[in-house]
Amino acid sequence: MAVHHPATILPSKLELLQAWVPLQAWASGADTSTLRRLGSYRFDDPDGEVGMETHLLGTADGQVLQVPLTYRGAPSPSAAASLVTTMTHTTLGDRWVYDARHDPVYLTALALTITTGGREADLFEATAQGLVLEPGTTHVRGCGTSPAGGGSDWSRAAVDVEGTTTRVRAAGDVLTLLHAPTDRTLGSALQLTGTWPGQDVPLVLATLARTT
Repeated sequence: MAVHHPATILPSKLELLQAWVPLQAWASGADTSTLRRLGSYRFDDPDGEVGMETHLLGTADGQVLQVPLTYRGAPSPSAAASLVTTMTHTTLGDRWVYDARHDPVYLTALALTITTGGREADLFEATAQGLVLEPGTTHVRGCGTSPAGGGSDWSRAAVDVEGTTTRVRAAGDVLTLLHAPTDRTLGSALQLTGTWPGQDVPLVLATLARTT
């Protein structure tokens, strides 16, 4: 379960993405002079400490870019190199925003969602009357059937970028994040697929494969 707290955020999420995404190597093949929000999906941190949100952005030349971020209430010294920015949230206070590709909490959640056939976290709005479920417009689903639990330790993962693809390796597992979602079949790896407003046919967003 993810909770949305009505608040003013400075800079806004779209503003920080517009400033940061054009600097990323995986976005160099797209016209990022303008970026618009198409949708987003979240995963749930069982410990309730890390917010995880993956943004789907439309570019000026009609491409779609997938950008995962994590939000923390305190800086993570071990992740200083992957800090995107800090933001001020009028309800939650200062937030540290990280490139989720280097965040083991996000990588664990992504791998678990893929292997167990999971989906995005439900999003609730915090109101004076309590939590109210917000209707979702972006939906993701893993294709695996394994029971929850197990998996690699993603705290020492190696991250490599090739074109619009990020590959993260830990032990015998390889997570592949597609910054440009595709409708192509990507071998025998387990997949995370998704839909969002304007994209009714599921596209592949990420895969998980074992190399041992």
